[in-house]
Amino acid sequence: MLLVHGQKTWCVAKPSSDQATLLANINYACSQVDCRVMQKGCPCYSPATLINRASVAMNLYYQSRGRNHWNCDFRSSALIVMSDPSKSHTYLS
Repeated sequence: MLLVHGQKTWCVAKPSSDQATLLANINYACSQVDCRVMQKGCPCYSPATLINRASVAMNLYYQSRGRNHWNCDFRSSALIVMSDPSKSHTYLS
């Protein structure tokens, strides 16, 4: 993980993103990286909401591309966060 002033970072979907944008982000990210961890029964399947699935796909892309801020833009529909989104989904509601 990238450390920004000693912090790990993750890329997640903005809560204000619409469904079409989230689907486009999933399709793009999963065309570039292996998204099998999002399949039913896998660690990143639950919660199976569209915003969670988009965040997982976007973060997989971000992590695989070097954790640069430009790898977490997705046409301004993403945020870089410093708290592990798998530990708390409060920002996704």
